[in-house]
Amino acid sequence: MKAVTGKLAASAGVLAGVILMAGCTTPPAKQDPVVELRVLETSDLHMNLMDFDYFKGVEDPTIGLARAASLIHAARDEAANHVLVDNGDLLQGSPMGDYMASLSLQEWQLHPAYKAMNTLNYAVGNIGNHEFNYGLEFLSQAVAGANFPYISANVYCAVDNCLPGISKDQPLFDPWLIKPTRVVDTQGQTHTLNIGYIGFVPPQIEQWDRAHLHGKVYAKGIVESANTYVPLMKQAGADIIVAIPHSGIGSAAAPHDPDAENASYALTQVKGIDAIMFGHSHAVFPHPDYSSLPDTDIKKGLLNGVPSVMPGRWGDNLGIVDLTLTLSNGQWQVTDSSAQARPIFDSGKKAPLVTADANIHGSIAHEHQGTLDFVDAPIGKASANMYSFLSLIQDDPTVQIVADAQIARVKQAIADLPDNERHHYEGIPVVSAAAPFKAGGRHKTPADAAQYVEVDSGELKFRHAADLYLYPNTMVAVKVSGAELKDWLECSANQFNQIDPQSTSPQTLINWTHPTFNFDVIDGIQYRIDITQPARFDRNCQLVNPNASRITALSYTDDNGNTLTGEAFAAQSFIVATNNYRAYGGQFAGTGPEYVVMELPDTNREVLAAYIQQQTSTHGTVNPSADHNWGLVNVSNPKLKVLVQTQNSDRADRFVAGQQKRPMVKTGVDELGFAVYQLDMSQENPGPQ
Repeated sequence: MKAVTGKLAASAGVLAGVILMAGCTTPPAKQDPVVELRVLETSDLHMNLMDFDYFKGVEDPTIGLARAASLIHAARDEAANHVLVDNGDLLQGSPMGDYMASLSLQEWQLHPAYKAMNTLNYAVGNIGNHEFNYGLEFLSQAVAGANFPYISANVYCAVDNCLPGISKDQPLFDPWLIKPTRVVDTQGQTHTLNIGYIGFVPPQIEQWDRAHLHGKVYAKGIVESANTYVPLMKQAGADIIVAIPHSGIGSAAAPHDPDAENASYALTQVKGIDAIMFGHSHAVFPHPDYSSLPDTDIKKGLLNGVPSVMPGRWGDNLGIVDLTLTLSNGQWQVTDSSAQARPIFDSGKKAPLVTADANIHGSIAHEHQGTLDFVDAPIGKASANMYSFLSLIQDDPTVQIVADAQIARVKQAIADLPDNERHHYEGIPVVSAAAPFKAGGRHKTPADAAQYVEVDSGELKFRHAADLYLYPNTMVAVKVSGAELKDWLECSANQFNQIDPQSTSPQTLINWTHPTFNFDVIDGIQYRIDITQPARFDRNCQLVNPNASRITALSYTDDNGNTLTGEAFAAQSFIVATNNYRAYGGQFAGTGPEYVVMELPDTNREVLAAYIQQQTSTHGTVNPSADHNWGLVNVSNPKLKVLVQTQNSDRADRFVAGQQKRPMVKTGVDELGFAVYQLDMSQENPGPQ
């Protein structure tokens, strides 16, 4: 029977084989599951939750989480699997952030940032450097209202309980987390994907917010921390790892600076990171501006093969990374990827691409009204308009009034010192370092063309002071030599591209890779800038041309008419009124903790508002007119074509026509919507030389 059975079975097998061959059908090969995952990112919102410009008091369709939220909803509708992350720099920036900081901690419980964000189902948030601007207690209370977790892999407590329950040398927040996430593959089958998230912040927070952080926290390098934690995340079962560095792209040529502020490119070389959702630089990636960066695919949004996105700032773009994941031999692998930054506004058509999310508006209606009341508090009157349209090429009223306020405050602080302390400052000139914070942004997005200070003469309100001084810095003074002051200015002068004085081709003057907030104007001295010379320092004040010198005609004249130049100026000591960011930053010559001689409790914005009130009370108005203590050196080539950009508006046109120190001719509008002017470098209107 066994033999018969075997023969029958064999016969049946042969018959089945014939039938299969005859029908040309074979069992389909089992396919590996494929999951398409979309990772969405907001970054650098800076409390621009509403699509509203509090400085001008009007709706602004180019900014705001309320508009970005509509993009979030649309992007989710396009993808079966999606997660949303925030990169940080959330709690400071707009007047709503200032309004919340002006309240005592007892006056609020749930911060409006989280009233808005809690409607959007974020998976995780990362801490940005501006989260520390109002101190650790404010930060702790604010993030407690988030219904999503926070991470930060490179900030640690320097003492016990720097935040409640955190011991010395423990991370301030969880360095990373793994979130089991339900996903559906392309065949409709469900899986659990263990998504790992890790966040970073620039280690420079220790200097930038020293007043709040000194002795309380310390930071480690971004790449150093990634190399420590990413392997641990893989060991803990992370199927994929999404890095969320609050950090710009940084250097591709030398990406291994352990203390780098901008280290996202360097993170692409850390094995195990599958996507990078970055920020901090307020720029957009992928973007043609980065097409020359090595190993960069602008079309697919890849940095060194890793999908990466940076979504601008203030909610003007949504970051999107799309990952195709294949489950092979029990392991999820990224088999395809791409990234894009999706805008909320069409700059070409000058039209909004989305409407605002009503849920966002409704969630923070109370704080929006409180902010309107806050910024409308009157503080004085101005005798002239304060517009920053020309602040990068000539002395400017928006910088001048800040300088005047800072000098007055430090002089008063010195006068208020006891006799046994005041003598340390006697005979030392007090000068000011101030920069144009709003002067075209980074010239990266169409929204930057609107980023100028526009304060009309007449009644001034607190929102005008906030417009003139954008950040919640505190007043700090440093003591420097004249030689150090010159190098301070040499670094600032990197704001300009080198101009070939013999060329007849168009040459762009402004070096937009140098942030305008690093274009310090030193008021209280006189100087000129020779733009035909190479820059002595790069944007980070690193020496690049040791023999270069752009700063000329440098001098100081005291109240008695005595003027110091040359070696006498270099040897003279100066007290520089500035802000905590600059004083403790250590980048510019004469800055760093060892140079600090005075820390004041006032914010620079409060100092400015108080100065406006005092001047109005004493004189009826405050006079912001620029004293033109600095300017550009003439270049005697009538065929020279030097181009500069500023806002394209009737108001800007009138201001340029009436205030230009050099003849300027409007030649057109660039692709971002900036007006382009040709600057006559051969002559200048009468003024200080």
